[in-house]
Amino acid sequence: RDARVGATNRSSVADRGQIDGGARTACGLAYKARARHRSSRVRRIRQQKDGMMMMGSRAFAIFGLMLCAMLAVVVNSEVVDMPDFSFVTCGSTIKLQHASTKAKLHSHEITYGSGSGQQSVTGFPKPNDSNSYWTVKAKHGERCVLGVPLQNGHRFRLMHANTRKWLHSHLHQSPITSNQEVSCFGEGPKGDEGNVDDDWILETSNPKGWVRDEKIRLRHASTGMYLHSHKQKYGRPIAGQFEVCAVRGKDSNNLWFAAEGIYMPIDEEEMAAQGKKDEL
Repeated sequence: RDARVGATNRSSVADRGQIDGGARTACGLAYKARARHRSSRVRRIRQQKDGMMMMGSRAFAIFGLMLCAMLAVVVNSEVVDMPDFSFVTCGSTIKLQHASTKAKLHSHEITYGSGSGQQSVTGFPKPNDSNSYWTVKAKHGERCVLGVPLQNGHRFRLMHANTRKWLHSHLHQSPITSNQEVSCFGEGPKGDEGNVDDDWILETSNPKGWVRDEKIRLRHASTGMYLHSHKQKYGRPIAGQFEVCAVRGKDSNNLWFAAEGIYMPIDEEEMAAQGKKDEL
């Protein structure tokens, strides 16, 4: 019996040894897992700090560039005048927005099915369309002097930027309301130069001239009619676009304003030269 007890004790001791060995292994694995977790966390913290430092460096660099730009306009302790882009000048390419419908004056290579059969002009309701750009040009027979702002009573033309045809009106009826038709006619400087029916006269209450985002009227030089639009829309093939026409009387539907575009800055020297010519 003593022999059996001794064998049993030796077996228990061996089992405990195996258990203790397994526990030590498990503890070792858990320690390594914690160490890996800590190491991963430290790496994340370092990456976050590095990212914040990079953002700070970029912000500092941007601030430095802005400061340099501000300092660059100071010469001999005098602030250099920045170009004035607030006026509509000859040579500017703009979008003309209708004050009531918010549609942009628009044209495209689609002709009227009635009236003159010329290229149609509409009000386009969506903002992002390249067919709504118009370039400000001098009146028929004259040269455009870049950077000269348009004043009240100024006679000028608008050339459709994509098709290079002139904003035009004449004694044809518009398709929807039977008012005077507005179309696009002729070609740009290298083609048919159009005629005097392409001329429009600016009407603005601002004594400084045509200022962007301020309401103005455009009066057709030949017929005295005002560029006009309203809420009546076309069907196919130009569904959803507003009719643009010309009417005799003044109302809120012939108010427009110059919206986004590429504005030529005012040329002060050219304006001074023009003033001297006017005095003579």
